Amino acid sequence: MKGDSNRIIGIILIVLISFVYIKFFAPELPDPEAVVENNAVDSTMVEIEGQIEQDEIEAEKAAELPDSVLLAEKASTFGVFAPASIGQNELVSIENENLKLDISSKGGKIVTAHIKGYEKILEGENNEEVKSELQLLNNAKNKFAYEFILNQGLKVSSEDLYFEVSSSEKELVLTARLDGDAKIVQTYKLDDSGYNVDYDIQIVGLDNFLDLSAGGLNLNWVNYLEKLEKNSDYERNYSTIYYKPSEDSADHCSCTSDDTEEPEGKLKWISATNQFFNTSFIAESSFKSGNFETELTEGESNVLKKVEAMIILPADELNGFSMDMYIGPNKFENLLAYDVELTDIVPFGSSIFGTVNRWIIRPIFNFFSKYFANLGIAIILLTLVVKLALYPLQYKMIHSQAKMGVLKPKLAALKEKNPDDSQKVQMETMKMYQEYGVNPLGGCMPIVLQMPIWFALYRFFPASIEFRQESFLWATDLSSYDVFASLPFELPFYGDHVSLFTILWACTTVIYTFYNSRHMDMSANPAMKYMQYLMPIMFLFVFNSYASGLTIYLFFSNVLNIAQTVITKKVINDEKLMKALESNKNKPKKTGGFASRLEKAVAESQKMKDQQSKNKRKR
Repeated sequence: MKGDSNRIIGIILIVLISFVYIKFFAPELPDPEAVVENNAVDSTMVEIEGQIEQDEIEAEKAAELPDSVLLAEKASTFGVFAPASIGQNELVSIENENLKLDISSKGGKIVTAHIKGYEKILEGENNEEVKSELQLLNNAKNKFAYEFILNQGLKVSSEDLYFEVSSSEKELVLTARLDGDAKIVQTYKLDDSGYNVDYDIQIVGLDNFLDLSAGGLNLNWVNYLEKLEKNSDYERNYSTIYYKPSEDSADHCSCTSDDTEEPEGKLKWISATNQFFNTSFIAESSFKSGNFETELTEGESNVLKKVEAMIILPADELNGFSMDMYIGPNKFENLLAYDVELTDIVPFGSSIFGTVNRWIIRPIFNFFSKYFANLGIAIILLTLVVKLALYPLQYKMIHSQAKMGVLKPKLAALKEKNPDDSQKVQMETMKMYQEYGVNPLGGCMPIVLQMPIWFALYRFFPASIEFRQESFLWATDLSSYDVFASLPFELPFYGDHVSLFTILWACTTVIYTFYNSRHMDMSANPAMKYMQYLMPIMFLFVFNSYASGLTIYLFFSNVLNIAQTVITKKVINDEKLMKALESNKNKPKKTGGFASRLEKAVAESQKMKDQQSKNKRKR
């Protein structure tokens, strides 16, 4: 017995010691989400640092050889470029208030662009948001390489050349020294602020060595567009490569599938775009030509797409070809300042809906944002403006519904009189509407006029960077879906979260539909009574992963619709309305019009039906 009690005491002591150790002394385990995110963020730098270490090893081996022997070995591969094929890689940075560029002296390309003031937000477990610094051009597999073809058939890429560095805080000059006085000079220059980079390349002393039979110098630009937003599926559909022919409108590769484009003629600019950020090359004169390709990379966890551009710089400008690089957010005003239609990369749409977004809805939001810091309030104010502008038509729609409501007893009498002849009931109903001056389609016009706004806003919210990571109530990002609750599983076509604004929109749509349809006669087509409730249920699946800015607009639009309808119907007096209808009945009627044509069509249909019935009886 005593032994048993000692064992129990021992077990208790072991448990206590283990608890104290775990609580106070055990090392903290890393957060799995943080590990994943840090790996995604640091993977590029690890690869770059690994490349630098490899270059250092090769440089040490090369240093053991005499210069003459080393140059002779390199000459067989690099020709006149041999002196620049020997060197050591280093990273150099230039920066201003908004942008920091890390540039490699090997190849002279940007290996990381730090976009200050913006964060990348990816989605972790349980729909938690994981934030980190936002970077562009930071994939180690990216390319920015000039492809030189020598007369003797050798091909040399600038990514294999080492450049001497001369830098200040906002300017970097990279010089690759070749045989004799030949050289390649790349210059990057930043302003005090902004996202523009003045870029220039000069090729000196190579006129007699280069084969320019293609009409210029090839620039191979490969950009792996990495995930920057939590809704990566939607971001992928807004990521592609755009280009602007000098004499035509801007165009782009497919956003949803692999694509290849080979536009004819000169090009003004090329742009690799994510949903809210882009890297664009805008030629001071023009690029001679270009071919473009996009490839979906769903197998790579942190990459949306691979975009590639093969650009030809004109041969007669190689002694000084200049272009602006824009590396930053898709802010409409920033892109508009270039005055080369660069705003076309913001996917507002190319039809009338794009025009509405650019020149009506966007200025309205800009006006509201001056006075209201929260853009959710601006969305509600926009909703109010639209509803007030359309209220005269809304009133006509409600008035038309009220007319049909006071005629409902008369319509019920028609059904009782012809219980087995629905077509005749329809004909008599249209005749009654015409006699009393009621337009059964009078309620459609406000909906028709609002549709361009709805379609425009469908494109506006997920394309406008102003809504990115802007919060309202429980929505943390108006350009993406709101997560009111997370599901422990993923439903097909729905997702693993619940968007409350979408549910609120669906509920108010059902309420509004029910309230409006009480006085509508659907006996001729009973299925319509139930079909009208199917639409909000279907759109629950569509809008659950859509921009919450749109569902907020739709929800408050429904709230205002219900309020306008209830208040207006209380103002309308049914007795007075019936007297007015009786007065209309006694007035002489105009012939023609849609209602008259519809009545004739129903009458003809009824005659055919009567004739068929007679034929059947004769048989």
